[in-house]
Amino acid sequence: MFIFFGGLFLLLFWRFVSIQATGVVNGHELETEALAKYQTGYVLSADRGKILDRNANVIAEDTLSYRLVAVISEKATENPKKPRHVVDKAEAARLLAQYIPMDEEKILDRLTPDPNKDTYQVEFGLAGRGISHETKKQIEALEIPGIILFSDKKRYYPNGAFASHLIGFAVRETDKDGNSEVVGKMGLESIYNKQLTGTDGKLTYQRDAKNYLLPNSDKVVQEAQDGNDIYLTIDKTIQNFLDDAMSRVNTKYDPQSMIGVIANPKTGEILAMSQRPTFNPDTREGLDGNWLNDVIENTIEPGSTMKTFTVAAAIDSNNWHPNDYYKSGSYKVYGDTIRDHNTYGWGTIKYLEGFQRSSNTAMTNLLDIMGWDTFEDYLVDFGFGKKTGIDLPGEASGVINSRYPLEKYTTAFGQGSTVTPIQLIQGLTAIANDGKMMQPYVIDKIVNPNTGEIVVDSKPTEKGQPIKSDTAKAVRELLASTVYGEAGNAKRFQIEGYEVAGKTGTAQMPKSNGKGYDWGKNEFLYSFLGMAPVDDPQIIVYIAVAKPKLAATEVGSDPVSQVFNSVALNSLKYLNINPTDVAEVQTKAITNMEGQQTDKVVTELQSDGLQPIIIGEGGQIVEQFPKEGASLTKGSIVFLKTEGAITLPSFENWSLRNLLVYKTLSKLPIEIFGDGFVESQSMSQGTVANDQSPIVVKLMTPEEKHLTPPPENMEEGELEEELPQD
Repeated sequence: MFIFFGGLFLLLFWRFVSIQATGVVNGHELETEALAKYQTGYVLSADRGKILDRNANVIAEDTLSYRLVAVISEKATENPKKPRHVVDKAEAARLLAQYIPMDEEKILDRLTPDPNKDTYQVEFGLAGRGISHETKKQIEALEIPGIILFSDKKRYYPNGAFASHLIGFAVRETDKDGNSEVVGKMGLESIYNKQLTGTDGKLTYQRDAKNYLLPNSDKVVQEAQDGNDIYLTIDKTIQNFLDDAMSRVNTKYDPQSMIGVIANPKTGEILAMSQRPTFNPDTREGLDGNWLNDVIENTIEPGSTMKTFTVAAAIDSNNWHPNDYYKSGSYKVYGDTIRDHNTYGWGTIKYLEGFQRSSNTAMTNLLDIMGWDTFEDYLVDFGFGKKTGIDLPGEASGVINSRYPLEKYTTAFGQGSTVTPIQLIQGLTAIANDGKMMQPYVIDKIVNPNTGEIVVDSKPTEKGQPIKSDTAKAVRELLASTVYGEAGNAKRFQIEGYEVAGKTGTAQMPKSNGKGYDWGKNEFLYSFLGMAPVDDPQIIVYIAVAKPKLAATEVGSDPVSQVFNSVALNSLKYLNINPTDVAEVQTKAITNMEGQQTDKVVTELQSDGLQPIIIGEGGQIVEQFPKEGASLTKGSIVFLKTEGAITLPSFENWSLRNLLVYKTLSKLPIEIFGDGFVESQSMSQGTVANDQSPIVVKLMTPEEKHLTPPPENMEEGELEEELPQD
């Protein structure tokens, strides 16, 4: 017995010594497991980096929110009088449906566990995340057993639908192990996800069984490292100007799509970038199938905006002779015929007038003088057919088509070959910046907020000098003549106080099946590529509106100019660009004249330089147009509707708009043919009209008055490349 118990004692003693020496029992490290039992800690959550504009205004940031969790296992409840799980699931579903965006039936399904699974708790996906503090308090006030709200972080976009296809969005994702993080899914949030993502920290300490901090124990803090902050070249104020203007026009004209870009020509910085349709990155409302940034990832046929670069090439290569004459109307390319947008042209005119009128045949003749090889070299130097290198992925390069002779000629006026809007912006920087072409970019700098270190510091990059300084100035003057010249077709783009230079564009759009082009007034891509002020451009702007729904009296440049004029004027004023001296235009504000006598009103209007037109026999005015508050310039027509028979006025030189107003107020059967201004009327001035006899009125554009006869040998199937008036 002594030997037996002595042996057991020695064995036990040896075991103690062994454990003391190695710290291992049955492969388990005792120190590690003790630490695991008594050491605890908390995750120190890192913030995702902010996205800010050039002036440090927040565009995207993390914000505190709450996550909804429901405990559904009965095992969580120890005291039935104080349940810790959801007892009445139907009632809980009914109440929660009032506070989270999920149907009551779906909530109930989520709360009802699979009988084959031992589910302890459930969550509610996106509907249960991003809950505000106010909603959290309202849910807690319901006192639903088993409902828990954990603090969480949500990606927040305080400006709503703000450059959404550029900024993109990020959402919180949870992996199979229950770990979650915010991940960029689109735009800059996705492109720079690695830069924006932070590294969580940790706080660890030793505790007793009751979770109290043990005396003399050390706390170990591993600080969280927030993600890098990205500062953009975007200016929040200018971006708001663009977004607001585009939203108004989008509502009014319901186009298929819209694009808008504003840039600083001296640096290449993008100040604003937007498109329609757009979406709200907080809710993703409005996000359809198009996740592409159309400004850089989609190509278009630019239409007549390309004539800017065709003429720039001709001037720089000494092949531009503005006072030389050419025959407008049509141009033969082997078996095909290229035509001007009014089909017949304007007769034999100067190249200067041809450019101002956006003549296609002016460009084809110019290409003959210049030669394709010379023109192609300039296209390459302007950056067409290759990526700009903007600091965004997925950029398209476009294609310069020149396989067949016809493609070379159509490229000269913007059809057939394709470009991206950002290429047009880059090319225009050379013209606005005295020949120096600047690479566009959107990232100003990337900063580590933990250390203040600037990780990326972008600088303006010159991409070459495709044209000489004198050429750039000459092109700017030429572009200004399309806005202010007598024959210019871009007069709608004049803005108060600043001289604008630019070129309109009207391009056919390929059919959805890829076979041929859509045709019709409401089927084109209308655009404007411009800059201001002309002498020293501070901004360049590209606006494009695809397939707007235009009224009978409207043309394609109407919706485009409504965006451009608003954005350009507001941006120049915001940037404190001094306006040029302009002559003051005398205007007269219209008052309410309804109920007054025509004799008195007519005298007053005529004394103000306005032209009153009475619809009826005179006497008391029952309706007027324009309405009270409108401002009219000298010579404008004011319509005064009275009772009684209507005596026809002379419609000579009336615009289509005024004629339609007269038709609406008079309710006479007026049949209108043509566009432009009234050339003739079937019933002469002074005739008493009635609602039985139709009145035929013919209109003609100023160009049509100078038409040459159509060619008698026109063959069926001849090409009509472009287009209605730009």
